Amino acid sequence: MDIGLTLACGDDYFAEHEEEALSTLLGWIEEAGTTVLICGPAFGSGRYGYACGVLAREAAHRGVPAVAAMHPDNPGVLAADGAAYVVPTGTSVTSMRDALPRVAALAGKLDRGEHVGAAAEEGYLPRRMRQTAMLDRPAASRAIDLLLRKLAGDVRTEAAPPSDFVTPPPPLADASTATIALVTEAGCVPQGNPDHLPSRRAHTWLKYSLDGVRSLSADRYQTVHGGFDVTDANEDPNRLVPLDAARQLEESGRIGRLHEFFYTTSGVNTPVAVAAKMGQEIGEELVASGVQAVILTGT
Repeated sequence: MDIGLTLACGDDYFAEHEEEALSTLLGWIEEAGTTVLICGPAFGSGRYGYACGVLAREAAHRGVPAVAAMHPDNPGVLAADGAAYVVPTGTSVTSMRDALPRVAALAGKLDRGEHVGAAAEEGYLPRRMRQTAMLDRPAASRAIDLLLRKLAGDVRTEAAPPSDFVTPPPPLADASTATIALVTEAGCVPQGNPDHLPSRRAHTWLKYSLDGVRSLSADRYQTVHGGFDVTDANEDPNRLVPLDAARQLEESGRIGRLHEFFYTTSGVNTPVAVAAKMGQEIGEELVASGVQAVILTGT
């Protein structure tokens, strides 16, 4: 298998011009007569992972088998939608040594038209596809083996259930009487980051008073988020936390009132379990404060 074409596209550009970028990239792939597409590794980078997942998915839908590599929690895994093979990695380039041989082996099989085995055998993430297969043992025997292994501490399943399903709350009945809170994962903090919010892999959240504040000015607020170009955000921090617009809604009576604090963290390379814990902590405080709805802004 020869490398006939190398593609490059900025993840910010892809996010802002997805249709145009995707059309151009797919056009180059078709023009080159590509037989296998390899995307990444994206590791824990959400925007890069999303671009890789979307391109791999669309290439696969057009008959070009695709392999991507990224952390299992990367949103690009969902973007690939099972159409492409995704090899799991760590959150940083230190895991490249382990990931690349598996990517190469999988791409080689696809290029040669060889059969690709199950996810556990080949080292890619499950694609959420069900296929009929003949096994040498009946389901009852396999179920007993799974139970015995589980009792021994080896927990596994032939069909893993979803782990991140969240039941949506009921709709807000009347925004004009509700208390609304502003929450962001865009890393918005006072200038100088006095409380040392991490720019990546945040393990904590912070809150800051909005008492008497009508708008977030560039000389008083900034973002420390490490996952996107912060130039525009730092020019106008209201792009991160829309306080100026929310104050207008409050004054016009379209919402009851704004909560007196805004809550912030930096959502990049953050493990799902840590993000869930922070969300629960913020949610519990908001509920205790009488907040009925949240405007949650991201990057």
